[in-house]
Amino acid sequence: MSLRAIRSLTGALMGKSGLGSRPARLPFRVPILYASPPALPQFTLVRAIGSTQDTADFVRMCDMEIRYLNEHPITRDVEPSQPANHHPQVHGCVLGRGEEEDWSSIDDIDETIAYTWGLVPRTTEVTAVTSIESSVHHLRLPTNEPYQLVAIKNSIGALAMAEAGAADQVANLHLDEVTGEQVSKSELKKRQKQRQLEDKKREKAAAAPPKPKAQKSEEEEESQLTPNQYYEIRCRKIQQLRQSKAPNPYPHKFKVTTDLRDFLKRYESIKTGEHLKDVEVRLGGRIYTKRASGTKLVFYDIRAEGVKVQVMCQAQEAAGEVPFEQQHEHLRRGDIIGIVGYPGRTAPRNRPEGELSIFAREIILLTPCLHQIPSEHYGFKDQEQRYRQRYLDLIMNDNSRNVFLTRSKMITYIRRYFDEKDFVEVETPMMNAIAGGATARPFVTHHNDLDMNLFMRVAPELYLKMLIVGGLERVYELGRQFRNEGIDLTHNPEFTTCEFYMAYADVYDIMDITEDLVSGLVKHVTGSYQTTFHTQTGEEYQVNWEKPWKRIDMIGALEEACGEKFPPGEELHTAATNDFLKRMLKKMNVECTPPQTNARMLDKLVGEFIEETCINPTFITGHPQMMSPLAKYHRDRPGLCERFEAFVCKKEIVNAYTELNDPFDQRLRFEEQARQKDQGDDEAQMVDENFCTSLEFGLPPTGGWGMGIDRLVMFLTNNYSIKEVLAFPFMKEEANQGKEKKPAAEMVGIKPEVEEGIRESGFDASKSLLIDNELYSAQVEHVRNP
Repeated sequence: MSLRAIRSLTGALMGKSGLGSRPARLPFRVPILYASPPALPQFTLVRAIGSTQDTADFVRMCDMEIRYLNEHPITRDVEPSQPANHHPQVHGCVLGRGEEEDWSSIDDIDETIAYTWGLVPRTTEVTAVTSIESSVHHLRLPTNEPYQLVAIKNSIGALAMAEAGAADQVANLHLDEVTGEQVSKSELKKRQKQRQLEDKKREKAAAAPPKPKAQKSEEEEESQLTPNQYYEIRCRKIQQLRQSKAPNPYPHKFKVTTDLRDFLKRYESIKTGEHLKDVEVRLGGRIYTKRASGTKLVFYDIRAEGVKVQVMCQAQEAAGEVPFEQQHEHLRRGDIIGIVGYPGRTAPRNRPEGELSIFAREIILLTPCLHQIPSEHYGFKDQEQRYRQRYLDLIMNDNSRNVFLTRSKMITYIRRYFDEKDFVEVETPMMNAIAGGATARPFVTHHNDLDMNLFMRVAPELYLKMLIVGGLERVYELGRQFRNEGIDLTHNPEFTTCEFYMAYADVYDIMDITEDLVSGLVKHVTGSYQTTFHTQTGEEYQVNWEKPWKRIDMIGALEEACGEKFPPGEELHTAATNDFLKRMLKKMNVECTPPQTNARMLDKLVGEFIEETCINPTFITGHPQMMSPLAKYHRDRPGLCERFEAFVCKKEIVNAYTELNDPFDQRLRFEEQARQKDQGDDEAQMVDENFCTSLEFGLPPTGGWGMGIDRLVMFLTNNYSIKEVLAFPFMKEEANQGKEKKPAAEMVGIKPEVEEGIRESGFDASKSLLIDNELYSAQVEHVRNP
């Protein structure tokens, strides 16, 4: 059968008016298969596989044909640009979407296929067979190209029956004037009835009154404001409440009888739908989310003490002097509220278990929040702003809160540890005439009344040892130190340390105490001796804090790393050793900035080749005396001292030694430090005559110890930046700090009241502040250049 004859037959079957026409009812069933050959992506193979009266028979015939196609691929290369021997991918009854092409240019398809197939342009999707009980149904296609049914079984009888049936059907077609299609009488009536219904719907919609636009709540409108706009509007509203006292936005007292943490534990067993109306709870918290369902039902999520609970407010439950609507209309996210209600559990329809909630009888505004707080979805994650606005960081981020709770827990454990061992906690001066006790650059300040320069302390060591001289044989201090040095991920200008001094102990006793204290602390805080720490570069360290810890000899490890024998301990302070160390720095490609003293160069080599190996807690021992001006000389190794440093994750956490109690030796050490200071080492210590005098009264054999609290908190909370573990880390001045925002009082026009002792007129606060700043600058310059 020719392709032209098949096309003519198809036109008779489908109607010449287009694809939207319904096909003629065939006197026999003609199941149709579609296949997409990869060689012809713009065409679809169409095939009728025979007649059947039975659904199961139809499915069986389709399966046989699909199996046959998969076993007999097209072998003829129908287009030069496509490779031959492509396997047709059978899609059953679905035509794919493709570009419209002139299919008549293709002659035929390989005769190895048992039945006649035709090609159809792949123009759109179409479902070919939707029912075998009536006829072949086609979806309406958005194209004017008539669908070409070009695959009929090679049977003259079947063709004759199809042509006869098609001719009868074509004679009974009617014109649809709206679409211009030829359709059956029943189809035409169906379309006309549907159009009448649509016309009635349009008339009804046109006659109906316009629907009122849904009004947004104040909260929804405020969410679209900028932070400055919200702040200004909120300030004005709170000022109105301050004036009207309805309600007072800043009440003096709200009686809290329930801790939210206890509430959640005590009532977690309440069943779904159960309410304990006889139990009154009164608690305070901050609003994190507010959800309203109409005007009679409001939900809040509030947080207090690091936990969250839902508050459900219903108009029928409202009590108190203030009506329900007025209790809630002024409340916004971030406000601190007082809640009076009873415990219960909700009974939602869409899930089996309800949520433990407080069913509020009264809500009282205790303190309004004037600013927009970040949404819970986006959170508050800007690192710079988190450090500057730590209060907002704690409001929004539970991780930050947990870090400071862990820090407090660690400090409490350390205090309890020393208290149980009969140590006395003491406090020593923060400002000193001499910056002693550690090798570091101090901050300088000035006492106006005495007209003298003072130094912020770099360590409390000298004062604590003077207390040992006085008979307090076990002392410790937890406090802040100040060092005018660089700021980086592990250093802050002010930081917290713990130092203790124990009479009649030496460096080996202190090592044992260190292992016991720190490993017990880690176990207490984390519940395990194993912790994980991630560096800034993403390295992961698995740290085992369990005692005993590894011990490394400094000089021996350096000799192994550098491959050369170092000078003996008693020569490490000489000029010859200085030349040797410079050669080692060059050989090992290690840089040391001036001044290149023996102590600084040795410290650089230790940092490069020993500290980098210390992941688990490790003691580095055998320090030269020149690096430890306050440590006692080694009892067995001349030129070295009895000192150790403890390192974890390549960072120092502890420094300790047997204390030098020889006043003659101590003075010589101080003089050596003074010589290094003259060479340009700003971190070298000065001679403290008062401390030297105290040693002359007699310091018993003593072990001393110091540990950085901040760095240990970093390791136990898995934070590589020290700013994460300091409540208010030191920050550079903001670039736009000069552009001052109007304060809330000025925003709403509140004027300051005159206080006793402050002159009402002739006083300009800004000028006074400027004068104070100029005076301070002059004082600093005087300290630097006296």
